[in-house]
Amino acid sequence: MAYSSVSDEVVEEFNPKKEEKEGSILEVGDQAVWSLSSCKAGFGIDQLRDDSTDTYWQSDGQLPHLVNIQFRKKTTIQNIWIFADYKADESYTPSRISVRAGTGFSDLQEVEVIELNEPNGWIAIPLKDAQDKYIRTFMLQLAVLSNHQSGRDTHLRNYSDLEEKICTPDQLHPKPETSALVFGKYFTDHMLEVSWDSEKGWAKPVISPMHNLQLHPGAKVLHYAIELFEGMKAYRGEDGRLRLFRPDRNMARMLNTAKRSSLPTFDANEMIQCIKRLIQIDRDWIPHSTTSSLYIRPTLIGTDPSLGVASPNQALLYVLLCPVGPYFTSGFKPISLLADPQYVRAWPGGCGAMKMGANYAPTIYIQKQSELLGHQQVLWLYGEDHQLTEVGTMNIFVFMMNKAGERELVTPPLEGLILPGVTRLSLLELAREWKEFRVVERTITMAEVVEAHAENRILEIFGAGTACVVCPISSISYQGRELNIPRSESSLSERFFKTMSDIHYGRLQHPWAVDIE
Repeated sequence: MAYSSVSDEVVEEFNPKKEEKEGSILEVGDQAVWSLSSCKAGFGIDQLRDDSTDTYWQSDGQLPHLVNIQFRKKTTIQNIWIFADYKADESYTPSRISVRAGTGFSDLQEVEVIELNEPNGWIAIPLKDAQDKYIRTFMLQLAVLSNHQSGRDTHLRNYSDLEEKICTPDQLHPKPETSALVFGKYFTDHMLEVSWDSEKGWAKPVISPMHNLQLHPGAKVLHYAIELFEGMKAYRGEDGRLRLFRPDRNMARMLNTAKRSSLPTFDANEMIQCIKRLIQIDRDWIPHSTTSSLYIRPTLIGTDPSLGVASPNQALLYVLLCPVGPYFTSGFKPISLLADPQYVRAWPGGCGAMKMGANYAPTIYIQKQSELLGHQQVLWLYGEDHQLTEVGTMNIFVFMMNKAGERELVTPPLEGLILPGVTRLSLLELAREWKEFRVVERTITMAEVVEAHAENRILEIFGAGTACVVCPISSISYQGRELNIPRSESSLSERFFKTMSDIHYGRLQHPWAVDIE
């Protein structure tokens, strides 16, 4: 037996070996090195034979070997069981199986990793305890990984291997005045770099003086946009201590995007330790201000000089630091939006849920068009029913009275169209903790917004993201009409902003604020 969360009696009751089928076979040369003779999933150990799923196989003769299980109705991971029988050649034993769940390929999230200790056996997995939150899913994916794989899942070298090359006095740059800070213009003295090679895996991490990158003109990142990035912040608290905000969430999202981009994954905890050390070295760049912060930009790019459209064999992971002021120079003031359904940011099966540069470049032209019409941002819509998805680069929230007379906070669901924002998650968790109004993740359309606006049921609308934290909306221009959005003196958006700021700057002790020192 390789892995089981159930008793032997239950296994005997439903044993996949009773069903003979060809299954899925991975071959290397003429040798069959891995096979699954049965793989089923269902809504309980007694329902694994039903017709609720379709199973299909995906392999190009190399690991990871993927088993995709498609559900015919939406469910959650708390309701799912997996049962599989496998066989492997002893010289090619997979070391683990990554179980991923989501609504489709574009938003699969790892929910459990199963260690395989024997070449032959079976796995029985109830996923009800896999995570502390619900994941809506139409699909499961079992990714069979091996230590023989070509380094793509090799762990980042240990933080203890970190090499530091500190600036000499003449290499240090003058620090800008806090009042002069704008988003992304100034960079600190040092950067973090870790290179990766498909044969050798990750090199040791290096902190060195800020410098330009040297890339071959044929580097994959320049031709096929094989790259991704993250956005996170560090804060200097009123008590003088330095804190990161939920870095584990950023690293989890970065790893998810890396998988979708065919870029190498890494050990999130080791990466966080390296980032902490970089911030410690450049700590003097963190503004002594409760309206400013240190923006952190981890980036991963494919660098091998090859014009073939294929997974990169070389990559570079690096981190930049920028002292920043408020994202909007106007501060915490409402902005106006252009909602034009002819423009679409993301679509089902695409990469809208990933934080990669290819999602942002096509939006800049539309953003400029909105500015020419007197607006600050774009409200991105999708589908014939004009679903709300994101606002600019932020997640969107609608606070309203529903038709039952209840106050309700609505935000679009994580079904592949929108980015799973860390600030979005934090606001939802705060709201659910307060228990003062309904909190709903569901599809909301412009027709519903227009109707609620006409019936005076809109309380306020706001965006949320790392850069601005929370941003209220003053108006939406949509199909020839202008919807002026109300906002009370003691608004929910302002309450969210204050609570988040209190956590950021140490006025409110909270486990989301991770001490750097």
